[in-house]
Amino acid sequence: MFSSDKNVETIGQLVEVLKHYIGLRSEYMKLDVADKVVSLLAALIMGSLLLTLLTLALIYLSFAAAFAMADYVGLAPAFCIVAGAYLLILVLFILFRHQWIEKPLVKFLASLLMQK
Repeated sequence: MFSSDKNVETIGQLVEVLKHYIGLRSEYMKLDVADKVVSLLAALIMGSLLLTLLTLALIYLSFAAAFAMADYVGLAPAFCIVAGAYLLILVLFILFRHQWIEKPLVKFLASLLMQK
């Protein structure tokens, strides 16, 4: 009385459509994850490349600054002044690491992973 061939056929079609939808949804999730992983890797590679180039530039600028100050204070004190400046920068980064490093990094990763 409640089941007829038409109802069984409609339910069968509904099950097939749901299976197809679930398959498409899983494919979409795989592609979305792959896209986000590629974006994250690209950002990491670009960041490490820029960090390497910045480090090399800072090394050369440090030597230039030390040799420029050497005429006024001597060679060893000039290198100590440059090292002291880097220690001061290190202390500032340690003190303000949440504001300067962690918060921007969390915001960047959240925006990268949450984009649609």
